[in-house]
Amino acid sequence: MAHDFWLLKTDADSFSIDDLERAPGRTTSWDGIRNAEARNLLRDRMKAGDQAFLYHSSTTPKAIVGIVEIARGAYPDLTAFDRKDDHFDPRSERSQPTWFAVDVKLVRRLGRPVTLQELKRDRRFAKMALLTRGRLSVTPVTPAEWKAVLQLAARPPFPAG
Repeated sequence: MAHDFWLLKTDADSFSIDDLERAPGRTTSWDGIRNAEARNLLRDRMKAGDQAFLYHSSTTPKAIVGIVEIARGAYPDLTAFDRKDDHFDPRSERSQPTWFAVDVKLVRRLGRPVTLQELKRDRRFAKMALLTRGRLSVTPVTPAEWKAVLQLAARPPFPAG
């Protein structure tokens, strides 16, 4: 079975690659997605064995920092039912959940972060969903984009400017 590639955005202040590295088994639930388009990708297309880039979205610089594997496919996001959780959704019902989560496992950090600025400068990423659909927290990555990011991560960073 072929596996797909993804990019998962996270606010490093609330959950970073360091947090994932410290999680038991370097694995955690990827929950709290509250955008219908991102939810649909997660629920309908993402599957165990897929790989994803972990992207820190609220840092300077914004950057792809690591690789995770989808350890478990979509299941109901339990935070939607927890009144004490920031992601509680009173409209979501256990019998017909609105929101879904997946489990992610840290594979490795990149050799160096690949910044948003670098991606914007490189023609290979002109159609990358991160750049064209920037607000989505879950986006597909093509095999060519995946390979190009890995190539950038293996080289010294572009000079600033």
